[in-house]
Amino acid sequence: MSYRAPLAEYDLLMRHVVGLDLVAGTERFGEANAETVATILSEAARMCEQVLAPLNAPGDREGARLENGVVRLPEGFAEGYRAVAEGGWAAITASEAYGGLALPITVATAVNEMMASACLSLQIAPLMSQGQIEALEHHASDEIKALYLPKLVSGQWNGTMNLTEAQAGSDVGALRTKAEPGGDGTYAITGQKIYISWGDNDATENTCHLVLARLPDGAEGTKGISLFVVPKFLPDADGNPGVRNDLSVVSLEHKLGLHGSPTAVMEYAGAKGWLVGEPHKGMRAMFTMMNNARLGVGGQGIGVAERAFQHALAYASDRRQGVTPLGATAIIDHADVRRMLLTMQADVFAARAIALSCAVAIDMETATGQAAWAARAAFLTPIAKAFGSDTGVRVADMGVQVHGGMGYIEETGAAQFTRDVRVTAIYEGTNGIQAMDLVSRKMMDEGEMAYVILDEIEAEAQAVRADLPDLAEPLLEACAALRAGTDWIVQHPAEDRFAGAVPYLAAFARVLGGQAHLKAARVEGGARLALARFYMARMLPEYAAKLAEARAGAAGLYAADVRAMAR
Repeated sequence: MSYRAPLAEYDLLMRHVVGLDLVAGTERFGEANAETVATILSEAARMCEQVLAPLNAPGDREGARLENGVVRLPEGFAEGYRAVAEGGWAAITASEAYGGLALPITVATAVNEMMASACLSLQIAPLMSQGQIEALEHHASDEIKALYLPKLVSGQWNGTMNLTEAQAGSDVGALRTKAEPGGDGTYAITGQKIYISWGDNDATENTCHLVLARLPDGAEGTKGISLFVVPKFLPDADGNPGVRNDLSVVSLEHKLGLHGSPTAVMEYAGAKGWLVGEPHKGMRAMFTMMNNARLGVGGQGIGVAERAFQHALAYASDRRQGVTPLGATAIIDHADVRRMLLTMQADVFAARAIALSCAVAIDMETATGQAAWAARAAFLTPIAKAFGSDTGVRVADMGVQVHGGMGYIEETGAAQFTRDVRVTAIYEGTNGIQAMDLVSRKMMDEGEMAYVILDEIEAEAQAVRADLPDLAEPLLEACAALRAGTDWIVQHPAEDRFAGAVPYLAAFARVLGGQAHLKAARVEGGARLALARFYMARMLPEYAAKLAEARAGAAGLYAADVRAMAR
């Protein structure tokens, strides 16, 4: 089936739920009012619906391939990438000084989600470039900025992120890639990196790699890592691609999904690179790109969830089987199919609201420099990433179930969403790492930001308690329980926090989702109110079980011997 961008939902969320007006009220983003943003999103939607969406299934079937050292994209992907680049969507938040649109990341989050819905394998390319652009803007020298940013912003060149090595997954500090000073301001980069999304392609003139490596005097662990920009082709005197650098694609990964996206094993054999930021401070610079990508990956999960929901809804509306309470009609009128579809719809709305709320906080931090906005953005980022990607996995899986046996057959398309989205819960820091980050670094304030957010939710629920008690009362009850759970988290040592981190994050996301549904129901009523009631009655109560698990502590995990029972 075809894809339709959820423009009405973006409009509702931005006007009445996440606070786009706050962003538009700043001097930095004064032109990003709701009307202007709606026009921008409409243009992006047209491209996604008409150009990118038709590439999704054929790209999955054909896949990217490596032929005689050259990476070939599936048919139509080069044209799709050009449509993205020519529309400015690869550099939507980049500075105008380098040709970017300088729009809020709130707008970029919606555009990126639409592109992910349309064709996730292709969307990865502009998402990676956006992150590299931000990292270079913040940390690179003026010379590097002047040379690389105009090309990345225009989409002539694409950017990648090189962290992972075979022996160093999430433990980036264990990397072995070396950087030897060349004596002329350049460095010779030697080592191998794996899982490099869009590590090479035949759609762009050049591919620019941001590579983590260790200088000879770099300390062990993450504190001794530096960051380098290493292009596929060395720019000549005019800034155009010149001779080939000493790097190559060893192979393309054979993946569960995302077949159209070339995920490369990269070999650097003394490749020439340039230092980005200060020596031994590479993780600081790379985290700029990683945090950008974490919100973006959450959006990828939401985008695939939206497409899977639309696909399942269309199938359930047409498929006739059995007798429902309404007679012999389509399976959408069977109670359990209706339950699944409403669950999918309600979860997508909640996840989308959390991601956009996180984006608003980032924009407000950028526009105002206020510490409170920075703390809110930092707190919401792991939730947006983990809950967004987990929602993608859940909703895509449920979409297969709605299709029944046909969902297991590749021709219906439901299985591709499940295969494609699964990795989003793994990369840019697994969701377990996101949860651990939430209960540790993001709670170094003793939970202050968590309590601020809970205060806001409680105030909003209290304001409608008389008019919408069936929404307000369960949300107030959930807030009280989450407050007690947060007390427990901040009062216990790291091992207990980490043991309950994933369920705690899930509980917090469930309550944030309740807040979003409450706000939307107040504005629209009707079907939106019915969906909010469904969420409060059937999905919000998950918080109780999650908090019980979160407070169980670590002792039981280590008392049980998983190996003993496996013998």
